[in-house]
Amino acid sequence: QVQLVESGGGLVQAGGSLRLSCAASGRTFGTYAMGWFRQAPGKEREFVAAISASGGITYYSDSVKGRFTISRDNAKNTVNLQMNSLKPEDTAVYYCTARISGLIRSRSDESNYWGQGTQVTVSS
Repeated sequence: QVQLVESGGGLVQAGGSLRLSCAASGRTFGTYAMGWFRQAPGKEREFVAAISASGGITYYSDSVKGRFTISRDNAKNTVNLQMNSLKPEDTAVYYCTARISGLIRSRSDESNYWGQGTQVTVSS
């Protein structure tokens, strides 16, 4: 069982930045692909970014490419999402996910574990 705990959400003005973090349990964190998804009110959950177990491969949705950066620290069992140039349409609950084997490319069913989520609100 893998437990994921997100932090770093909050309220920010458009154009601002936030850094989300996700702490994972387990001694084999370095073998998990990690991802971030988000869900806005009344909308379907959507892919944001993902990173391979080694950190050498990353994926981004077109809507965040160039503004968000995913990274991981396998020594600390954490994955981060640096969000810059935030827009009101980035407002959502952001979820950290983990996949035990393989990559997370964009589909939510590729993830085996999910965190509880952290709220990000961007005001205009």
